[in-house]
Amino acid sequence: MRVLGIDPGLTRCGVGVVDVSPNRKAELVDVVVLRSPTDAPIERRLARIADGLEAIFEEHRPQAVALERVFARSDVSTIMGTAQISGVAMLIAARRELPVALHTPSEVKAAITGYGRADKKQVGAMVARILGLEAVPKPADAADALALAICHAWRTGGVAGAAVTDAKRGGAPGSAVGADAAGLTPAQRAWLAAERSAAVSGAARRLKE
Repeated sequence: MRVLGIDPGLTRCGVGVVDVSPNRKAELVDVVVLRSPTDAPIERRLARIADGLEAIFEEHRPQAVALERVFARSDVSTIMGTAQISGVAMLIAARRELPVALHTPSEVKAAITGYGRADKKQVGAMVARILGLEAVPKPADAADALALAICHAWRTGGVAGAAVTDAKRGGAPGSAVGADAAGLTPAQRAWLAAERSAAVSGAARRLKE
């Protein structure tokens, strides 16, 4: 599976492309940070990032796109820029009929490091280790984009994805993988716990509405 991960941002937009095989082995294809000048009109900044994304989509032909899910922060301008670039990326993917998935930072951290509250340094170090890189991709936007792509592939495809799916279903007939997620790697178990927690939180929010 070839996945394009995007860490959306108006000033810096991290973009990473990885190939992930069914045995969870991930290989780096490309990584770049697209930038737009802060003193340019908003429409020109969006167009600049969009042009860069279009070129990357065209060159690498991904099979899926993974984006960081926008969540509330104190800085409204940051939220707006992130949301705008997310919309641009989803539009480009939709025009190519590519599936788009949104992952929260905690989901990505759990998938990559096994701990949903890992810091950026830990995530970057694990990304470098997973991809067999000599150094951590910089700036952090680059490592985050690659982490998103790896997370998506591990959650949805190949052997890893099947194992997690079986665990959530209570295990396939005759399988050692059960509702307690036995047989999964520590990172997969951490992700499964994070996903279940998120589902419970979502249900709780709906009950309060």
